[in-house]
Amino acid sequence: MRIGELARRTGVDEQLLRYYEKQGLLRPERTPNGYRDLAEEDVTAVRRIRELLAAGLTTAGIAEIGTCVRGEPPTPACDGVLERLRAERSRIDAAIARLQGARTALDTVIERRDSA
Repeated sequence: MRIGELARRTGVDEQLLRYYEKQGLLRPERTPNGYRDLAEEDVTAVRRIRELLAAGLTTAGIAEIGTCVRGEPPTPACDGVLERLRAERSRIDAAIARLQGARTALDTVIERRDSA
């Protein structure tokens, strides 16, 4: 598929997809006339990339775990990545806990004000 179709199917701007390619996150084939030829698996890869970015990873970090993101068979490198991903998940869990604590504090203030 061409880059425009991938953009439509994933909701990701073409320029951002080109950036992902420069970062090594996508590896499209090239047609004889130089057009990118992206595979069906790239739709899944872009969705995974977006999920990992939303989770707080950088494109450089995602590039390090390339095969783990592209849906290729896992390599031994993917095993080492699991610890980093677990650490990132723990960081997110801690951030959620802090936000929930802040929300509880706000609820307390709001309830006091509403009761007055």
